[in-house]
Amino acid sequence: MSKMSLSTPNIKGNEWKYVKECLDTEWVSSAGKYVELFEEKISEYTGAKYAIACVNGTSALQLSFLLAGVKENDEVIVPTLTFIATVNAIVYNRAKPIFMDADNFCNIDKDKTIEFIKDKTIFKEGFTYNISTKNRISAISPVHVWGNAANLDELFLLCKERNIKIVEDASESLGTIYTKGLFKGKHTGIVGELGCISFNGNKIITTGGGGMILTNDPILATKARYLSTQAKDDEVRYIHNQVGYNFRLTNVQAAIGVAQMEQLPKFLDCKKEIHSTYKNELKKINGLSLLETPDYSKNNNWINLLKIDSKQYGKNTEDIRKLMDKKGIQTRPIWKLNHLQNPYKSFFSYKIENAEKLVNNSLCLPSSTNLANEDLIKIIETL
Repeated sequence: MSKMSLSTPNIKGNEWKYVKECLDTEWVSSAGKYVELFEEKISEYTGAKYAIACVNGTSALQLSFLLAGVKENDEVIVPTLTFIATVNAIVYNRAKPIFMDADNFCNIDKDKTIEFIKDKTIFKEGFTYNISTKNRISAISPVHVWGNAANLDELFLLCKERNIKIVEDASESLGTIYTKGLFKGKHTGIVGELGCISFNGNKIITTGGGGMILTNDPILATKARYLSTQAKDDEVRYIHNQVGYNFRLTNVQAAIGVAQMEQLPKFLDCKKEIHSTYKNELKKINGLSLLETPDYSKNNNWINLLKIDSKQYGKNTEDIRKLMDKKGIQTRPIWKLNHLQNPYKSFFSYKIENAEKLVNNSLCLPSSTNLANEDLIKIIETL
């Protein structure tokens, strides 16, 4: 019996056709028409003026922090509830994370973050400094977890006032759009100075591995392209005046991405249907519910999160995970919180409370666009 996975690729469009063209023409590396075409498709879809394709979401984040002006020993505000790649990308720039709590949508707690900036930092000579560590806070990286849009209205205004650059981790939120507030009509990832998308195999569309930097700033876009292609100042004589990176996406991967973008509307419809089925069916089970989505955005429903009241339901998170595993159904706890991870235990954290409750009382449910209706029935019946 094959296992029902959490989130798998859906490769049923023109992927083979476009990849074959790359192979037939021998344009397989980081040059070729599909890289630029994929960037154009993402730019058009998200509304970003510029999109720069990278080898993965982590490299996109690493480069974006650099472009945002994050320097050695600077601090970057980041939620503790996120995949560790967000934090690693900060440290790759020799900067330090400041960990924040999560709200009820699993996103950065904007109230505690605002409280921290107002009460625990000082603004002097055009920059914000952590009163406790004396380090400059140069950026913040809100993450749109599970595809839920982070609540950024007030944070955006405060960060602008305090010269804290916003680098959005939109790895999971392709297709998520704000419907209310300051950013009504905007796609996640284009609110701040820079935003990043991931095309890992488990994302709503995939290139196998890949990422994209989004920005509306032409200077940042030009610098991103320059640095992501080894910072060549003379492509004939190979002169390099800066340290660059080999971060450019390949044409073969981009070809898959173009084919995937053609299917994105269908994938979003499918995700919406899965979310609706889970929500309606879980209402019938005492002690179980589905994590709500914010009412200020249209969310892509990338991953559905099961919320468990173990007293009412009679089983805890680990009991359910083991039961599902025996039935061939993959579920997954929320990531271990980053402020508790061995590499990051010594870094600054601020009033982490709700994130711990979410980790202890939640499970990620299978959410692939490949799921059939009978798969969903089996999952619900197992619960």
